[in-house]
Amino acid sequence: MLGALADRWWMFLIRGIAGVAFGIIALIYPGSALVALTILFGAYAFVDGIFALAAAFAGVGGSRWWALLLEGILGLVVAFIVWTQPVYSTVVLVYAVAIWAVITGVIEIIAGFQLRDVITNEWLYILAGIISIIFGILIFRDVSAGAVVIAWTIGIYAILFGIMQFGVAFRLNGLRKAATT
Repeated sequence: MLGALADRWWMFLIRGIAGVAFGIIALIYPGSALVALTILFGAYAFVDGIFALAAAFAGVGGSRWWALLLEGILGLVVAFIVWTQPVYSTVVLVYAVAIWAVITGVIEIIAGFQLRDVITNEWLYILAGIISIIFGILIFRDVSAGAVVIAWTIGIYAILFGIMQFGVAFRLNGLRKAATT
């Protein structure tokens, strides 16, 4: 299982790149129409969901593939909701992001604890889950916040999540390289 996980380290790297790229865009253009941010977030949730599903179907989690499968399905469902409700984009975006972050955070924490049997430093995945939950709770606490504040909060969250994914990816890549030598 470690070999399968380490061989697919790049999936976590792509998730990290998508998170950081989305976060930077959200920070640079906070005044843009929230519809554009909604489309970007929908794209991010879609890409994240696809790669989580790919990791699940590739057997990255071994017998515990279901956590990545749930995370992937959730990402695709959130992307669909965000894209199909343009009239209510602000409200849908705020609630979709908050719900997605909390549920994904819980699933990431579960997956992180399950990874303890396979790799060391799994705390990076658990920390990504904790950051996700905190972010979701902060959004729920102030739904009426302006689009700029929401954009910045989403941007910071996405960057932090992406950095945690980089850590997991590079740790897995190091394990892969160590296994081949």
